Amino acid sequence: MTDTENTVLYAEQGAVAIVTLNRPQSLNSFNRQMHLDLRAALEQAEGNATIRALVITGAGRGFCAGADLSDFDFTPGPDLATRANPGPVIEQQFNPTVRRLQALRMPCIAAINGVAAGAGASLAMSCDIAIAAPGANFIQAFSKIGLVPDAGGSWFLTQRLGLARAMGLALTGDKLSAAQARDWGMIWDLADDPLATATALAQRLAVMPTQALVAIRTLLQGANGRTLNQQLDVERDTQSAMGNTHDYIEGVTAFLEKRPPVFTGQ
Repeated sequence: MTDTENTVLYAEQGAVAIVTLNRPQSLNSFNRQMHLDLRAALEQAEGNATIRALVITGAGRGFCAGADLSDFDFTPGPDLATRANPGPVIEQQFNPTVRRLQALRMPCIAAINGVAAGAGASLAMSCDIAIAAPGANFIQAFSKIGLVPDAGGSWFLTQRLGLARAMGLALTGDKLSAAQARDWGMIWDLADDPLATATALAQRLAVMPTQALVAIRTLLQGANGRTLNQQLDVERDTQSAMGNTHDYIEGVTAFLEKRPPVFTGQ
């Protein structure tokens, strides 16, 4: 099978896995096969103990244009509404993909090389950190075809932007430039070469205490759903769990010995 036939490409650079959505002719929109291939790539990364950070990007000029609508059956005739119903695809494909990304045992960085539309924007936000090219943009295209944000979009938008901005973007479907997305807090930063920048950042994270990085993800994502008192308890319990890791002992020992730490991710 050639690269052009693979809907997702997988490569490793040291301790970093690079996953590339590879349907450039359709701006890397998701069909069923690409979901399966993406999750297989994530499994491949997790199966290699030496991989401690992951980058997701897109081939060609787009990051991801969301769902490939040609994958839905809009042929006129009986049961059209049932055949074209997006619910089953969301349940069977998009939701498992987002959940899999959120459960990765390593930090994940999105290198957004071009447009991220619909569920493509959700995919970018489901990564821990997102770095975009200055010419990239984000589009909540759902309202223009009679749908609502999915693949976690309604949750990510509200969490990152607040209700007013999330509502405006979701209702209008207007484009959000990469610069505005950074200023509003949807993404972390801009870079002329987002893949190179994301890979360099991933290499940096890959030598840090991996379990602590993932614990930080979980702690921060749940913060808005807890009271301060509840969050204090979760912080205590998480900190106690991190206190039992090799990397905690190594980090403090290295600090006391005035030497660089050597973290193993354990």
